[in-house]
Amino acid sequence: MAPRKNAKGGGSNSSGSSGSGSSGSSTGSSSAGARRETKHGGHKNGRKGGLSGSSFFTWFMVIALLGVWTSVAVVWFDLVDYEEVLGKLGVYDADGDGDFDVDDAKVLLVLQDHDQDVEEIIYNQENSDSSEPLVDHERLYQEADAVTYQDYDEQDNAIEDTNMILEEVSVPPMEEHQKVPPETNRKTSDPGQKEKAKKKKPKLLNKFDKTIKAELDAAEKLRKRGKTEEAKNAFDELVHKYPQSPRARYGKAQCEDDLAEKRKSNEVLRRAIETYQEVASLPNVPNDLLKLTLKRCSERQQFLGHMRGSLLTLQRLVQLFPSDTSLKNDLGVGYLLIGDNASAKKVYEEVLNVTPNDGFAKVHYGFILKAQNKIAESIPYLKEGIESGDPGTDDGRFYFHLGDAMQRVGNKEAYKWYELGHKRGHFASVWQRSLYNVNGLKAQPWWTPSETGYTELVKFLERNWKLIRDEGLAVMDKAKGLFLPEDENLREKGDWSQFTLWQQGRKNENACKGAPKTCTLLEKFPETTGCRRGQIKYSVMHPGTHVWPHTGPTNCRLRMHLGLVIPQDGCKIRCANETKMWEEGKVLIFDDSFEHEVWQDASSFRLIFIVDVWHPELTPQQRRSLPAI
Repeated sequence: MAPRKNAKGGGSNSSGSSGSGSSGSSTGSSSAGARRETKHGGHKNGRKGGLSGSSFFTWFMVIALLGVWTSVAVVWFDLVDYEEVLGKLGVYDADGDGDFDVDDAKVLLVLQDHDQDVEEIIYNQENSDSSEPLVDHERLYQEADAVTYQDYDEQDNAIEDTNMILEEVSVPPMEEHQKVPPETNRKTSDPGQKEKAKKKKPKLLNKFDKTIKAELDAAEKLRKRGKTEEAKNAFDELVHKYPQSPRARYGKAQCEDDLAEKRKSNEVLRRAIETYQEVASLPNVPNDLLKLTLKRCSERQQFLGHMRGSLLTLQRLVQLFPSDTSLKNDLGVGYLLIGDNASAKKVYEEVLNVTPNDGFAKVHYGFILKAQNKIAESIPYLKEGIESGDPGTDDGRFYFHLGDAMQRVGNKEAYKWYELGHKRGHFASVWQRSLYNVNGLKAQPWWTPSETGYTELVKFLERNWKLIRDEGLAVMDKAKGLFLPEDENLREKGDWSQFTLWQQGRKNENACKGAPKTCTLLEKFPETTGCRRGQIKYSVMHPGTHVWPHTGPTNCRLRMHLGLVIPQDGCKIRCANETKMWEEGKVLIFDDSFEHEVWQDASSFRLIFIVDVWHPELTPQQRRSLPAI
């Protein structure tokens, strides 16, 4: 480009030397300049004049007319096969609308992200599922504390960083299965490569929809530009006009989906799910469109907590596309979401028999083995699955369970995996490994009452410790099974039971009949009774008990331990790298999102009262809106 520019405008070193010929450098440069000046307008003495104004206009008109007649000739005599040209450009159709247009050109010019999910490239949604409250799904990936599902009715502006969670837990990103690599987005003379690119492009239009493509494109462009209501009306008209058009009805479903997100409306989302189901029931639905429709339908069903409905959708997908292992992986997660680990295990065994190096299947299979307490057997699956780097494997849950499994078998590599999980953004630190986190909260293992701001609650507990103790002992003496064994697989050995008064901010009325005075007094402290990410409970631990190192699920709470019956020696608790002992009538406060471990090596039982409180730095809005755990 540079030499061409210099030839037009004016004398660079290269143009000067080329024009010098056999003359000296200065003379050659001068004469070259003179020649250029003569060409573009003559000498000042007028010996050789340039083009007059009228001559310039004449030549301009001649050139313009030639251009017009050339264009006419091209069209009239069919000198260019435009269909062929457009067909070739269709290879580079990146937005899935069936042709090559400005949006596709932007992709080719690297103005869009090549690695976007194919569905997002085709249907650039205003809001994605990454903002969905998917914590309900997490319950099945962490063997502690139940989680309440949250839909639009419970959403607001609470800011939570789940560090890893589950947009990816249920569905491996489609981009890994359908994305077009960047090199196929460039023009190439290799027919085989073009054919490969064509095969990767999803086919969304059947024969009929191709005949109404212009109308479909017009409605879709409204949706892409964020004019959701207008797009919805346009697709409604198309569905009314062409009731058998899968693409028109899919566009309507997507608009309803977008509106549900925009309005935070469960009712609108239910309509979207019904419309997705209508699309899948139509005749002559292209396979790619059918797959996208059912996948999205399943995702939105999960969002509303319709896990069994989602499972039916996933089962249909696997029946329709039996060779797609990614869909089988999704089905496995569907079973996990309803607590059917046995069926999930069978699905992942089937996947691993066909594709033994499938990392997604490996980490989930390893998780299931660990949940079955097959600790040593789970480790290689979790480890190899993470190391595969496959979509959905770089997930905090799997680092969490791999490290935990290694700790339980005495493998010193556990903290190496915790460190890697921390470096990859899944854990706040090697010690603090909770998965439901709000960013920016003060983090330290042990707290003093003044640091929490809950000094009145601490004083109340310590002032009334004997009353609380006596009601707890009375419940124990009744021997009616009110104390329930710990069921989160946290014990290496021993006997550990709990009697819960409040769970997830909800009072257990029946339990409180056994400790009525304690419950009545606690009602004055909403920071604990209203803590929807915590519990209030008695905890009794008998001699010979060891609780594995573990972490709680969230950094949104602090945990108070009030000593009620404490043997003189042998009972201790470690949080991070500091170990303490309980005292009767005194409160210990720690952040249980940090690793902690308990030993009971005394000769008699230990009884404490556990009181969870909101982290003091959470705002009132966050306390109201964060989903329960």
